[in-house]
Amino acid sequence: MNPRWRYVGMAAIIVTASPAVPAIAAPSCSGPLEIVEARPAAIKAAVLSTGKTVLTFSGYSGAEYEDPAALRAAVVAVLEGHDPAGTLVNIGATQVGIGAAYELAKGRGFSTMGIVSSLARDEQVPFAPCVDVVFLVPDTIWGGRWPGTRHLSPTSAAMVDTGAEFVAIGGGEVTRDEMLAARQAGKPVHYVPADMSHAIARRKATAKGMPAPTDFKGAAHSALAGKGPQIPSGRGK
Repeated sequence: MNPRWRYVGMAAIIVTASPAVPAIAAPSCSGPLEIVEARPAAIKAAVLSTGKTVLTFSGYSGAEYEDPAALRAAVVAVLEGHDPAGTLVNIGATQVGIGAAYELAKGRGFSTMGIVSSLARDEQVPFAPCVDVVFLVPDTIWGGRWPGTRHLSPTSAAMVDTGAEFVAIGGGEVTRDEMLAARQAGKPVHYVPADMSHAIARRKATAKGMPAPTDFKGAAHSALAGKGPQIPSGRGK
């Protein structure tokens, strides 16, 4: 299926819920059903129009995970505490790293969405096969705070504004900035420690002519570890 592109200003977008998938079934996913370019206020209006609450996962993307099995177990533990009928699962739309949660969510009957910078389109970054709707936010960076300021980029602002509950599994600077902003807004944020891929981190350091890293916890760890619930608990079931 070829995704449809359209630009939406401040108008609400109706996001059609996907049919429920039995929890034991492997999902059949063929890519986003729709790709929409929209600003944060329009995305928030679209989410409100569904009548569902948004459960947002954040974590490593291109840095990936040292223990993918532990990642999947953490995601499943969160999903089992939420009701697919009333919950939208949101991540950053791409397929690597934390994007593995999309398949797990679809297999349990959740509708899924993704919020990502328009750079993903410009740089032709593949989207996760199991994301239903992708919201592309016009932005010049991937997310986090604008350099030298305390203001979130439009992409991260959309993440924080739309989410009702947040789960960070490891994560770098963007995850750190978004989770801290969500907490400041009074929203529940749960953190699960996780190492990024050691091999990828070493390769990146070598490519930059830097010493091999010895800490693989990610920038979110020092900001979030020990400062909130470590084991996520759902509210839907």
